[in-house]
Amino acid sequence: MTVSPESATVPASLWRHRDFRRYLTGQTAGVAGSSITSMALPVLAVLELDATAGQVAWLAFLGQLPPALLALHAGALADRHSKRRQMIIGDLVSAAALATVPLAAAFGVLTLRQLMVVAAVQGAAGVLHDAAAISLLPKLVERSLIQRSNSRIGSLFAIAATGGSSLGAALTALLGPARALLGDVASYLVSAWCTARIRTRESSPARAEKRRLRTEIAEGLRYVHADHRLRVLTWVNATTSLALAVLNTLWALYLLRVLEMSATVFGVVLGVGASGAAVGAFAAPAFARRCGLGPMMLGALALTPLTQFPLLLASPGLGWEITIGATLFLQLACAAAAGTTQRSIRQIVTEYRMQARMQAVSTCLTSGARPLGALLAGGLGTWAGVRPALVVGTCLLVVPLAVLAFSPLRALRHMPDPPPEPHDPTGPAGRPRPAPFAAVPAPGPAPADGHPEGSMGGGAS
Repeated sequence: MTVSPESATVPASLWRHRDFRRYLTGQTAGVAGSSITSMALPVLAVLELDATAGQVAWLAFLGQLPPALLALHAGALADRHSKRRQMIIGDLVSAAALATVPLAAAFGVLTLRQLMVVAAVQGAAGVLHDAAAISLLPKLVERSLIQRSNSRIGSLFAIAATGGSSLGAALTALLGPARALLGDVASYLVSAWCTARIRTRESSPARAEKRRLRTEIAEGLRYVHADHRLRVLTWVNATTSLALAVLNTLWALYLLRVLEMSATVFGVVLGVGASGAAVGAFAAPAFARRCGLGPMMLGALALTPLTQFPLLLASPGLGWEITIGATLFLQLACAAAAGTTQRSIRQIVTEYRMQARMQAVSTCLTSGARPLGALLAGGLGTWAGVRPALVVGTCLLVVPLAVLAFSPLRALRHMPDPPPEPHDPTGPAGRPRPAPFAAVPAPGPAPADGHPEGSMGGGAS
């Protein structure tokens, strides 16, 4: 194959992309830190502040409400201004808010009310960061490398989550859950530093006139609705998010209180599940080549409700703890394989000028479903009990399976072609963009979309 001089300058290995390495290092540090918080915060709320099921639900609701309210605005801002600057601001605000928790605990004045305020501030800062971070990737690497990039990102994120959960368990045991959160504070600072070192030039779309933010938001909504691939995958994510919000809201409470799992075992189980996500994300391109994109995602969504049955039938004991860890491994492997694939599809078929707004529409719907799921979980948990609420969440996992099964995407086998980029004439690092897929072949033959979330503490967008 003959390549142009411009395309020959593009490294065939992702690890030779300096800015991609900086991006990946910063985001991986953030995932590891978030896993520390995912491990320590439930222990802090449930075991030290004696939170009830309703209070746990309100804590989840307040943390998930800001993304639902701000995602569309965050996406429009990221497409209008510097994505790197928006990521850094989000990281620094999150670090400052979270640092108040161990400070208050040291003076003996920490309350559930403060945890709820911190959760809300972190949620707002997180959506600013995530809207920019996800949409920055197509500028850092060639389109032909997006599927491989998402596979590597998903795999390393899962490994980081495993390490973060284990580190969170160790820090909680050694320092207590409040001071363990300092690990997440440090991760935000690392993420901000790595993002500041990215040198790839961001091109701003030319505008003939200054437009209102709501005009650009409406453009993003119309853009997603007009493309059936984006529309279907967005609704799959949103319905999955609703079901998982019900499960995730009460999952820690169920394991720690009903199944009498220790904080250390809880962290180990989260780590085992995250290792499954690493395997699934890394293997996603191979599964896509063998099965096709649509059948692979459909199979993953079909397996997800089945992995909940051991959790629903479990009782206290080592055997059930091992079983829950194994099914969590399988569930998050499926979620990561399907998630990295659907994200790649959405990024490839979307013009760069619309990347953040496309992602913001998905984030808005998925984030909007989470507070509803948290409130539903709190109501069901208070009225009927924790286990019946988990049964409802498991039944809701059938909805995204039906959405995909009744769409043309169920039979999709090849990665779609990217659209023309009339408003973005430059490629990564400001180089002239070569012909699509000229620099490096896509991983594997043509048969191949902050990932659907894993229900047992997993996360996605």
